[in-house]
Amino acid sequence: MTTTATAQPTLDTVETVPSFVQDAWWTPDAGLAASAVPVRDASTGEILAKVSTDGLDLAAVVDYGRTTGQEELGRLTFHQRALKLKELAQYLNVRREHFYGFSAQTGATKVDSMIDIDGGIGVLFTFGSKGRRELPNAQVVVDGPMEVLSKDGSFAGEHIYTRIPGVAVQINAFNFPVWGMLEKLAPAFIAGVPTIVKPATPTGYVAAAVVKAIIESNILPKGSLQLISGSVRGLLDVLDYRDLVAFTGSASTALSLKSHPNVVQGGVRFTSETDSLNAAILGPDAVEGTPEFDAFIKSVVTEMTAKAGQKCTAIRRAIVPRELVPAVSAAIGRRLSERVVLGDPRAEGVTMGALASVEQLEDVRAAVQSMLDAGGELAYGTLDSPSVTSADGSTGVVEGGAFMAPVLLNWQDPLAEEVHSLEAFGPVSSVIGYEDIPDAVRLAARGSGSLVASVCTNDPSVAQELVMGIAAHHGRVLMLNREDARSSTGHGSPVPHLVHGGPGRAGGGEELGGIRSVMHHMQRTAIQGSPNMLTAVTGVWHTGADRNFTVETEGTHPFRKSLETLRIGDAVRSELREVTLEDITAFANSTGDTFYAHTNQEAAEANPFFPGIVAHGYLLIAWAAGLFVEPAPGPVLANYGLENLRFVTPVAAGDSIRVTLTAKRITPRETEEYGEVSWDAVLTNQNDEIVATYDVLTLVEK
Repeated sequence: MTTTATAQPTLDTVETVPSFVQDAWWTPDAGLAASAVPVRDASTGEILAKVSTDGLDLAAVVDYGRTTGQEELGRLTFHQRALKLKELAQYLNVRREHFYGFSAQTGATKVDSMIDIDGGIGVLFTFGSKGRRELPNAQVVVDGPMEVLSKDGSFAGEHIYTRIPGVAVQINAFNFPVWGMLEKLAPAFIAGVPTIVKPATPTGYVAAAVVKAIIESNILPKGSLQLISGSVRGLLDVLDYRDLVAFTGSASTALSLKSHPNVVQGGVRFTSETDSLNAAILGPDAVEGTPEFDAFIKSVVTEMTAKAGQKCTAIRRAIVPRELVPAVSAAIGRRLSERVVLGDPRAEGVTMGALASVEQLEDVRAAVQSMLDAGGELAYGTLDSPSVTSADGSTGVVEGGAFMAPVLLNWQDPLAEEVHSLEAFGPVSSVIGYEDIPDAVRLAARGSGSLVASVCTNDPSVAQELVMGIAAHHGRVLMLNREDARSSTGHGSPVPHLVHGGPGRAGGGEELGGIRSVMHHMQRTAIQGSPNMLTAVTGVWHTGADRNFTVETEGTHPFRKSLETLRIGDAVRSELREVTLEDITAFANSTGDTFYAHTNQEAAEANPFFPGIVAHGYLLIAWAAGLFVEPAPGPVLANYGLENLRFVTPVAAGDSIRVTLTAKRITPRETEEYGEVSWDAVLTNQNDEIVATYDVLTLVEK
């Protein structure tokens, strides 16, 4: 039987990965793509596409974001943007299988693809939810309380956040083409800042496939997302203080970018997430046979093999009690032998795929060889080309495939410089022995700043000493024990709710962290003026600003107003109500709150805070509700809580109280027929002294 060889694609026959700029798909003219770079299947070496941006007008791309993108996003509130993210997440979520096909070509297994693709979509869901729960339905965020700057209260100040007026340039690494893009896009979009995405060349076609789906969804406003597939040399030349660059990649590239004059002198905001020699520390109590030992071994192996070890959060240094080094090394080796099936991720049963490119494979092998030359010893694995499972199920060495078997190193000298300074960005980790807890802390810190560390112990005192010792050297610390080993999201998985980033070698940047990351895309500004002017700018009523006592001016209680007619500053002031000793005693008896200040005259007088028996604070709050409430049904639907409650002046028998209630903040819900109203509540006594202050929260019909 004879077979006919299939013609392999060449650079001339494959398509160019397109860019999406100025709301149109773009590829270079045929004659301008002289410097096109080939993109290959990580498992087979087959050319998939080419990448080039020759002839792309980067200045026009930036200008489009600053103008059209800013204008379109500026029409939306935080809540409206958050809802669009949720809608986008739902749209992408049903198309995951389509994206998995592209991801497999990068060497990613199905699990790897889920981490990248499902994880990225999950970030959109999270920010879609947090944006509506934690931000106002507005375009400005008030940061902290008003500061009174004059004796009469006519001059005050506070801080606000507003979006930066430029673009967010997001330069992503090859290992997470989807998660890396979406985790940066989400907070920028919530803030109202247009995004320009620059994915890494080897896997940028996966990002392009997702962007294609995003554009087809027609959910995002024009100019809010642009994609540059290829080189962006010269991009920083056209950025200025209005713009932000968020970079993930190598420390050397980060240094080159943040040394650019427009960053150093021009004020371009720059944040980076770079190399990281993350550590996992095994506590001295976590000996063989304990759940903590087992969780530690599982975590190290998972981080060595997920994404073929190509994770900025992977465990590079397993720091363990010196006497446990042999046991830990052997256990890791056994689990690797039992769990790892190396091959093309499209083949049945494969659990670890290829590195992203042959170039990456060469870099990792060279780094491991340098570590061996510096004193590292192979405890498991080899640098030889491994036998792998191909997509057709056959096994053998694949020419052109970027496959590497897991490698575990041991070190006789725990202070060897290379183990704490050289990162092999693949399925490679080292086991290092420590003498005592302070020694473990010192070894972890030799990484010169890392994204994450794990502390595996069931001894609270060990956890406390380790965490306090290493926290300032890390962006995140996972405490792993028998209680959370099954529920933990894992050492290497950043979650959108918590900060991702780290000091020193890790880049010194910070991403995610919930709404904190939205603020990274906004400018904090101190504003000063009268309470009326502060109210006008922020949309939040400030003490001292004008009120409209609607019963007197309109004959209408503010609780009779829907959101359509209620206005900031609408208020009601009650009559005085006297407090008697009988009232206080009755409340004490009915509630069981017989604290001496409410029941024992002699003891109350001896207290430095009270003149004698005083009314319960909660009695006064309950009475206040009776004083300001309007009992008829609607438009107020419910009272759902109080915030910022403070008791200021005690109230004795014979005193009187009144309440003044003012509409402070109005937040319509975009998807409901009601919204939230926060009311400023102030209780005063017969002498106009403040008794208590708090915010009343109600749900009100639109």
